[in-house]
Amino acid sequence: MDLLTIILIVVFLIGLTIAYWLGKKTGAFKRDRYWEGELPIHRKDAIMKSRAVLGGHFTENLAPYLPDFPYLPTECRFVGKPTDFIVFKGMDDKNIEEVVFVEVKSGGSRLSSQEKNLKETIEKKKVKFEEYRIPKELTDKKDVEDKVKDFIGEKK
Repeated sequence: MDLLTIILIVVFLIGLTIAYWLGKKTGAFKRDRYWEGELPIHRKDAIMKSRAVLGGHFTENLAPYLPDFPYLPTECRFVGKPTDFIVFKGMDDKNIEEVVFVEVKSGGSRLSSQEKNLKETIEKKKVKFEEYRIPKELTDKKDVEDKVKDFIGEKK
């Protein structure tokens, strides 16, 4: 190879490197300018969605106190997920006659797939009451004192 060919290849490689660097800088500049204009729009959208969610949570908690709510607020227990309330109808009279699962919705919102699944399960009457008893050895005062002493390292 002669010297002229080597010089041309080196100049070409330097030019290619400079073109790559300029392209990268130009692309980054255009990207940054784009996001400078778009970011406020996305922030505003996120704030509006957040406010809607917070407003929904607020109204869910407030629902039993609204005039057209069909159950007594004192008989409602807020659960949140997968349903908003469980109502123990008749609890105030110490005679529970019905247990009602209540999902509060506002605007055009619809049941989630989990809420639909819960509704179907309840409609199929796949609901039961179960009692769980804590093992006596866990609640026996003497055993608890011994376990605490063992835990903190005291000798019996």
